[in-house]
Amino acid sequence: MSSLRKIRILTAIIIVGLVVSGVTAFPLLHELNLLAKFFVDTEGNLDPAGYSGLAHWILLVRMGLEDTYASYPFIAYGTDWLAFGHIVIALFFVPAYREPVRYQGVFRVGIWAALLVFPLAFVCGEIRDIPIYWRLVDCLFGVVALIPLILILALIKKLEAQGSNYQG
Repeated sequence: MSSLRKIRILTAIIIVGLVVSGVTAFPLLHELNLLAKFFVDTEGNLDPAGYSGLAHWILLVRMGLEDTYASYPFIAYGTDWLAFGHIVIALFFVPAYREPVRYQGVFRVGIWAALLVFPLAFVCGEIRDIPIYWRLVDCLFGVVALIPLILILALIKKLEAQGSNYQG
């Protein structure tokens, strides 16, 4: 398989990952209601106080969203914009998909964005009282994004070393 083809496959994975992670920000309460079903006891108790660890956290977040949306449904508009932001970021990778050598700066910015997940998760997570295990889950997004981005830049260097001026 050619370097260009590998770059395009990895870039497509990044684009799909951004779009999927963005789209999942729209129905947060519905998703948490579904997720809560996996963590409730046989009686269907949704009180977070009856659980610990991840189950407690998921049920607590679900309860917070349910209460917030009931009283202040406009708060969900913020996560709508979060979803939109992911989709817009994905669009920046489209020209890089077509012409990776020319738009390799997009991949470099992607690496910085993936690295910045870590301080955001640990600083803001601490301020917002997010459990450490959940902050580590958030950091996985940065790790998962870094892998294809680093591979792409290595493949671009290989293309450049071969003297390829292929842009599209």
